[in-house]
Amino acid sequence: MSSSVVPVAVVGAAGRMGATTCAAVEEADGLELVARIDAGDDVGAAVRDSGALVAVDFTVPAVTEANVHAILDAGAHAVVGTTGWDEASRSRVVEHLDRLNAGREDGLGVLIAPNFGLSAVLAMTFAAKAARYFESAEVVELHHPNKVDAPSGTARHTAAAIAAARADAGLAPSPDATESGWEARGADVDGVRVHAVRLRGLVAHEEILFGNVGEQLTIRQDSFDRASFMPGVLLAVREVVGRPGLTVGLEHVLDLT
Repeated sequence: MSSSVVPVAVVGAAGRMGATTCAAVEEADGLELVARIDAGDDVGAAVRDSGALVAVDFTVPAVTEANVHAILDAGAHAVVGTTGWDEASRSRVVEHLDRLNAGREDGLGVLIAPNFGLSAVLAMTFAAKAARYFESAEVVELHHPNKVDAPSGTARHTAAAIAAARADAGLAPSPDATESGWEARGADVDGVRVHAVRLRGLVAHEEILFGNVGEQLTIRQDSFDRASFMPGVLLAVREVVGRPGLTVGLEHVLDLT
């Protein structure tokens, strides 16, 4: 293996996203797939024994944080596409990285991306820029029925960015006269309502709705095939080795912020 080739392990390799990632890594220039890691495997030992420099996690929310800590202890960088992260779990990863990277110039990095689709990242970025100009904002995410978490990490990330932009602009909460039936109004993410649809035949889709008196802006993103996420995954694998610490969101790698 050439010193210029990045050895990559995939955690969750038997899953649909994991299998697609394995194929993409095998076909990519400058990357080499050195380990396929599945449920029941010792993630840390498998990463360490394979010599992987970067490990990609596409598993499930229940195990993804433990996998990241194991990857870091094995001396590898982590790229994470599994959702289910919150402020507490991200903070624990930051603390772990701080301990490992203390006194190092070439510290380890973790990149957590709620979505690797370039169109999805652009949609989220456009939404954050538009949010300050509209009185109302809501998000609808639509996914296949095998998805285990709701709302999706993408929708949560989108809503949080919208809420932050609205707060920075000093906007009041979106108008809403609802007095009963709040369960039909979707999840509340920092004051932005998020609605989740689970329907056979879908892959991953998001609509971001903005409204003013007499006008509406809709930003819609559709992923029809998991192959659409692979350019973003490969970009993250190549970039994470030069980004010590925690990065959340592919928009930072794309220089969109």
